[in-house]
Formats: sequence, structure tokens, C-alpha cells
Amino acid sequence: MAIHYSEIQETIRMVQMESLDIRTVTMGISLRNCQDSDFDKVKDNVYNKIVSYAGQLKPVAEQVEKEYGIPIVNKRISITPIAEILGDLTVDQAVELAKVLDKAAEATGVDFIGGYSALVHKGMTKADQTLLQSIPRALSETNRVCSSVSIGTTRTGINMDAVGQLGHIIKETAELTKDQDSIGCAKFVAFCNPVEDNPFMAGAFHGAGEGEAVLSVGVSGPGVVLNALKRYPDADLGEVADVIKKTVFKITRAGELLGRVVAERLNVPFGIMDLSLAPTNAMNDSVAEILEEIGLESVGTHGTIAALALMNDAVKKGGAMASSYVGGLSGAFIPVSEDNGMIRGIQDGSLTLDKLEAMTCVCSVGLDMIALNGDAPAETLSAIIADEAAIGMINKKTTAVRVIPVVGKNEGDMVEFGGLLGRAPIIGVKPFSSEKMIKRGGRIPAPLQALIN
Repeated sequence: MAIHYSEIQETIRMVQMESLDIRTVTMGISLRNCQDSDFDKVKDNVYNKIVSYAGQLKPVAEQVEKEYGIPIVNKRISITPIAEILGDLTVDQAVELAKVLDKAAEATGVDFIGGYSALVHKGMTKADQTLLQSIPRALSETNRVCSSVSIGTTRTGINMDAVGQLGHIIKETAELTKDQDSIGCAKFVAFCNPVEDNPFMAGAFHGAGEGEAVLSVGVSGPGVVLNALKRYPDADLGEVADVIKKTVFKITRAGELLGRVVAERLNVPFGIMDLSLAPTNAMNDSVAEILEEIGLESVGTHGTIAALALMNDAVKKGGAMASSYVGGLSGAFIPVSEDNGMIRGIQDGSLTLDKLEAMTCVCSVGLDMIALNGDAPAETLSAIIADEAAIGMINKKTTAVRVIPVVGKNEGDMVEFGGLLGRAPIIGVKPFSSEKMIKRGGRIPAPLQALIN
């Protein structure tokens, strides 16, 4: 990549004054050749392959970070969905394998390892069922393992039998980690239309279409976008879109440069640039504050969806001009617990669960890091997943649900998760039951949009 001197100057300013960082470099690793009839060999194969490929990921990323002066916040690993290599293993053995993944993640020094996953959007194999049953224990007995389940796609419809199970799985995970404010649920995502090259947690997995190993980058930078907009307080909305587009172009260039350097030094192919704006609890590093800078008094008020659509479209256009390898999710994340502006909106009453759901229709990836009252029924959690999956299925986009029913907490309470996961006000759910619908089970048929051949 040819980088002009003026781009270097702008990047320095963005790092020093506007909180620019590379949110994650994530190495995807295929575990397909780790299967064996001997379970001990499976464990050894999995551990050795992960450590052999990713053993230098953290030190190399840290060295590149120092050389270029741009922070790389997280170093992560994604793996082949584990259900695909379980075979006839038992639930206890699946949990044991999760602990091997945790051990490998600890040995490599990465923050998280994603891919304790199953793809059940049309049906479930015996191995898929084993993995689903093991998720609560796997997430409560490990520290760095993240899990996801694909329960729907535009092509297949929604597997409501799986959706019905997930409500109970989330509840059990919450109960098993109740002494940590049900934090295990923060490591689990239910997906519709998941992508194979997502570098962000908790939903990352190394898809069937990927090679042996690949290095992908998740770039962020809501603080950079916010500061850019503050320099144009009187711009009309077309000009606002142009400012966001040009800013994201610069962010993407910096992110791809670092990603390619890390990939080259690790001797693995460069995968994709994920353009998702991912907030943190740092001051002025908020997606909600970008929307408010566009002109909303408080995020969630009327006009929020229009502002969000404008922002997301501009982000994608700017990134697509900067890189030929845009992939992953490339939307705007609205993880409530990780965004001070979103937290404020809920506390002020302008932002509700229904509004968050509506926002996912136009751009963002889904309902993310939302703390719910701990007594929310399992069927209600399943219904929330079904609603969000339907949005993704009909709109041919990725949607996800990561909700945390915090045991012992009620609507209006505040829960502190700590670190990157932040804090969140407890949001109440509707008191009316969805139990009959969820218990019907079966499969919601694929929509007419699926007939695109």
C-alpha cells in the first residue's frame, strides 16, 4: 500500500487526539484435520494446532503496534465451529474440549477464542445437540471461550426448535455465573445470517469457506468520526455523510496497513477488513454520541433510525473505497453496556428495547450486550431472538442477539461487568407471554427473498 505523508500526519492526529485504535486482529484457524477416534488425540491436535499458528500473534501485534504507533486493542482467535469436529463425543467431553480451547487461548495470550459454535439454521445433528447442551457449562467453566449458534438464514428460514432451546441455555448460563452478574451470557451470541470471517467477539468463527489460517482486522474509530463531525456543525446531511465517508476511508487505510503487516510477519494470508464502528466506555468513543452530533437531543428519539442509516451507509462507502477486502459484519455495533451514550439514553428514557430492535433494521448488527431483569422467562428470551432473526432473514442481513438476564437484578438496577464489557442498566421485558408460540417449534419457512437464483 502506498501511504502519502499527509495520511501519516492525519493518522498521528487521530491516534493522539481522537482515540483511533485497531479494535482487533483475529487469526482464524481451521481445526478440520484435528478429528480422531481417540479423544485424547483430538485434544492434543486442537491445542497444538492453535498454539503453533497463533503462538506469536500477540507478540507480533504488539511489536507492530509499537513500530507504527497505533494501538491494537485486542488479539483474538477464531476456530472452526466446534460442533463440526465433535462427532460422537459426549457433553462432558465437549466441556473438556472447551477447557482445552481456554488453555490454548491462555498459552497464546489472546483475549478471547471464538468458535465454540454450531450452525443449526436448518436442522441439528447429534454433535450440534451435544454442543448446545454443553454451552452453559463451557461458558461458566472457562474464561476466554466464546460461543455462538446460527439459528436462521434468509435461505433456510428460522429453526424455531433451536430458538426454543436457546432461551433455556441462556437462562442456565446466567444461573451458573450468577456470582459474576451472569457474565457467562456476555460470551454467547445467537445469529441469523452469520458471516464466516467475522473478527469480533463473541460471534467469531472460522467458516467452511476459509483456508487453513487467515488474519482479519476489525477497525473501529467512533471517536474519530465524532470529532470530524464536530468540525462541521452547520453541514447539511449530505455533507455530514461525506465527512463520515472520508473519515472512515482514512481509518480503513490505517487498519488495513497494520493488518497486512501483522499477517505478513505471521506468514498467513490477510483476510478482511471489518468496518464496524465499535464503541467503548472511553470518553467520546460512542456511536450514540455520533447520532446526537448529527442532531438528536438524545439517542432513541424520533429520527434515530434515519441518522443511523445515514451513518452506516457512509461508513460502508468510505471503507469500500479504501479497501478491496471489506468483509465481516461491517455495520455499527450498539452494545449498550459498552457505549456511554446508549447507557445515558436508556437512563433518560429516550432509548428502549423496542427502539434498539428497530435500529437493527437499518444497519447495526443486532441486540448487543443488553442486560435484562433476571426473572425474564426463557420463552421471552427465545422470542427476542426470534424477532431479531426475522429482521435479519427478511432483510438479508446479519442480525444477532447477546442478552444477559442478570440473576437477582430488576429493571432500573445498574450492573457493572468491568473492563471492555462496561456497565449496563437493567431493561425490563414485556410482561406478556410468548410461550405458546415458542413451544410450537418447527421451522419458520424461508421468505420469498430466498428465491434469488
